[in-house]
Amino acid sequence: MKSIRSTDIYTTKQTDVIFPLVTVIVPCRNESKFIESLINSLLEQDYPKEKVEIIIADGMSDDGTREILQSFSSRYPRIKIVDNPEKIVSTGLNAAILHAKGNIIVRMDCHTKYASNYITECVNVLKVSDADNVGGPWIAVGISYLQKAIAAAFQSPFSCGGAGSHRTTFEGEVDTVYLGCWRKDTLLKLGLFDESLVRNQDDELNYRIIRSGGKIWQSLNIKSWYYPRPSLKALFKQYYQYGYWKVRVIRKHGRPASFRHIVPAAFVFAALTSFITSIFSPAMRISLIAVLAPYAVFNFGASVITAKKTSWSYLPVLPLVFGAFHFGYGLGFLHGLVAQWLGLARCTRTVTDLSR
Repeated sequence: MKSIRSTDIYTTKQTDVIFPLVTVIVPCRNESKFIESLINSLLEQDYPKEKVEIIIADGMSDDGTREILQSFSSRYPRIKIVDNPEKIVSTGLNAAILHAKGNIIVRMDCHTKYASNYITECVNVLKVSDADNVGGPWIAVGISYLQKAIAAAFQSPFSCGGAGSHRTTFEGEVDTVYLGCWRKDTLLKLGLFDESLVRNQDDELNYRIIRSGGKIWQSLNIKSWYYPRPSLKALFKQYYQYGYWKVRVIRKHGRPASFRHIVPAAFVFAALTSFITSIFSPAMRISLIAVLAPYAVFNFGASVITAKKTSWSYLPVLPLVFGAFHFGYGLGFLHGLVAQWLGLARCTRTVTDLSR
């Protein structure tokens, strides 16, 4: 498909055709440090203001977020607040979608910076393409030294298995896309987001799109910048949850959406079994070395390549960052398998999906 420009849609004087009503949906919980910045970014979008409805699904915030939202809502009637008593992303997104009046739904989150034409380009690409979901590349940026290092690793194929959404210069079909923009009818037809999932609800929805014969398109014209977790502990916890809930997605569909989703778990399983057997049989220590040594080589190689592309100052921490990605996800995945094996079909939900 050819590259799409903003000017491609400005070909008629029929306002409703050029600028369909858009509903921006935002799930949040306890985002008092970030919500004001997000709303200001929304108010500065270049899409016609009278054609943008903003619905924020608040997960019963108790840190002052609700008061900030109410202040903005009283000044800007197009900003609406809906309750999300379940406190997780999937239920918040669905609540916002069901209240939406717009024909086009654009998802936005609090920990991301958006280009001023973000909504315009989402609508443009959705209109011109024949895709069911569109979005831009998942570009990570940081503020602190460690967060910048995590952002650098985030773009490496070694951290994500070569996912198209992490390739900042790629335009074309992908199996999942950051955030997303859909026609409301598409979401209703699909049955909205799976509310049994605390994590991976966006990946699972995209998998349903593809399995139903739909298409997901990544456009370089849709620009945003994501702020990843700022610490190794938070990063490990995030990817542990990703791994845990990925098992639920695979169980639901009977197969993984991509081979890369099971590789970290296979590696961690091999490392754990080798470690345990080596305790009881010193002769088995060679198997542990055989598992960990290649990983150490690839990890260090990826760290060097990433540091060379970004900053050599990140090299000391990059191996730990990559380890947090892989061991967090792998251990979470194995935990999910054990939970499924023991029949724990419904684990305890936590609100860490919405609050950092």
